[in-house]
Amino acid sequence: MTLPEPFDSIELPLHDRRLGKVRVSYAFGSGQRLFVTTDRLSAFDRIIARVPYKGQVLNQLAAWWFEQTADIVPNHVVSLPDPNVLVAREAAPLSVEVVVRGHISGVTDTALWTQYAAGARNIYGHEFPDGLAKNTALPEPIITPTTKGDFGEHDVPLDIQDVVAEGHVDRDVWDQVGTAALAVFERGRERAAAGGLILADTKYEFGLDAAGAVMLIDEVHTPDSSRYWVAETYEEQLAAGLEPQSLDKEVVRRALADVGYTGEGDVPELPAEVWEQTSARYIETYERLTGLAFERATYPAEQRIIDAVSALEIPA
Repeated sequence: MTLPEPFDSIELPLHDRRLGKVRVSYAFGSGQRLFVTTDRLSAFDRIIARVPYKGQVLNQLAAWWFEQTADIVPNHVVSLPDPNVLVAREAAPLSVEVVVRGHISGVTDTALWTQYAAGARNIYGHEFPDGLAKNTALPEPIITPTTKGDFGEHDVPLDIQDVVAEGHVDRDVWDQVGTAALAVFERGRERAAAGGLILADTKYEFGLDAAGAVMLIDEVHTPDSSRYWVAETYEEQLAAGLEPQSLDKEVVRRALADVGYTGEGDVPELPAEVWEQTSARYIETYERLTGLAFERATYPAEQRIIDAVSALEIPA
């Protein structure tokens, strides 16, 4: 299948434009923001590629997960006026990203396995025994927080005890966040298992609404923010000493790591089939998790999005 040119960015006639790694957002009336999810793919805390349909998958899958977890914690979703667009309640993001891990894995500097393999046994404030094997399950899910790096900056690991002790988040808020994160992760593992997948780990972002209440923001359980493995082949892959069959962007991270890239300097060029396979993996993940057929939106995406946003009434 010939893929369209990926959707990279957009300019809309709205105020307070903010550019993130993957999303562009604007102020949208009183107390709301409009987010446009692009096809940009980030790894090692920088943009490394553009993958067609990735933005649509992220936006629609995150919205599906927000609905699936709304009984656990409030979220920021107002509406989806376009496959790549989210209107959301405005939030003050916490300065800490909440990573929940059910397995020990990863190749980046902040990954649990990277630090464990280098000899660390106290990681993120948790104690780990000797003898753990890569990609195996932890006794129970744990929270491994990081500071939230700005666009182009690296996230920095935090000991879980230091989140409150160093003043990153107030105790009451952090307690709510921790409880919600573990519950949302458990819901994610249940839904993933129903789709034949293992949710190995994931990243959450939380914020406070105008009244100071905790809510889940950004995205939830997408292939960008989560590590998904195919359950059917997991044990076989491990027994053979191979990486689990992956349905997320970890394949891209591994391909870059295999050519010696660690996040610094120019991004090495990868074969076109890497990006074709990545697009297919994102779509497959969406369909496995939701049970819905993925309906590809029209490209080029810019005019479609402009038309959809133009038809909206900006709230007073």
